[in-house]
Amino acid sequence: MEYLKLNTGDQLPQLGYGFWKVDPQKIPSIVKQAVEAGYRHFDCACDYGNETEVGQGIASVLKEGQCQRDDLWLTSKLWNTFHAPEHVEEACKKTLHDLQVDQLDLYLIHFPISLKYVPIEKRYPPGWFFDPEAEHPKMETTPVPISETWQAMEELVDAGLVKNIGVSNFGTSLIRDLLSYARIRPAVLQIESHPYLTQEKLIRYCKEEEIAVTAFSPLGALSYLSLDMASQDDSVLTQPVVKAAAKQLGKTPAQIVLRWGVQRGTSIVPKTENPDRLIENISIFDFELTPGEMHAISSLNQNRRFNDPGDFAESAFNTFFPIYE
Repeated sequence: MEYLKLNTGDQLPQLGYGFWKVDPQKIPSIVKQAVEAGYRHFDCACDYGNETEVGQGIASVLKEGQCQRDDLWLTSKLWNTFHAPEHVEEACKKTLHDLQVDQLDLYLIHFPISLKYVPIEKRYPPGWFFDPEAEHPKMETTPVPISETWQAMEELVDAGLVKNIGVSNFGTSLIRDLLSYARIRPAVLQIESHPYLTQEKLIRYCKEEEIAVTAFSPLGALSYLSLDMASQDDSVLTQPVVKAAAKQLGKTPAQIVLRWGVQRGTSIVPKTENPDRLIENISIFDFELTPGEMHAISSLNQNRRFNDPGDFAESAFNTFFPIYE
């Protein structure tokens, strides 16, 4: 395993396991298999709807002595309905309870989107709709400045509930603004990034500001096929430059793309429910891509974003809500 040193001095494992869209019933055994395979970085979120099961898996591996709590890196994310300062600690403590731990290694603001508060006892995870039973359900926003949410995030660090804080799905302008008032600087930015969406300027900016970057959906379209947000034709794994590197190195196309992700200096959080691919995905630290191969794969960039609220919020949640434009 290779690591990224954060601006706090902590070490973030460069490869982790992402729990978005993972079947809750399979998660306890997946956690066990992942730990056995060498995974120590687990990427979670309230909105994924499976933190309780992740917690069961973590409790099991700790009880069996497969690893110690200090060996694990646990990330979770503040959901959109909990942006008001008075709800941030409540949301964090719910995640801690579900994961069965006393402290998170990293807590991120999931989106720069503030939605109306939904009490935990009413519906959890709250999702995107304010009232799913309404005649015409939609997202309903509430005006909460990011500065107020961030101050509450900082207080989680002060209280010892969280070691590091950061943001997700933010661009350079929002980060630059955040840095103007942050008492505790963001340690990590999590964004969608893969060979079709290289985000080189954003990653370069974060490097200059000593903010580590985690790439979600590092294999691109594969994460979105089941949601009809991508097709097999969108797969980067069939690109000739990827297949040629795989043949040259005796690796799979997926391993080539994941290696490209870590070799460019980001951490990555692929997911799979296949035990063989679980091992395949982590077996990317015994080879390197040449500068030519890295450049060729980066040149596949199309600025193709699969996870865009400006698209899916309108089609899935009856609300036009762009955040990247």
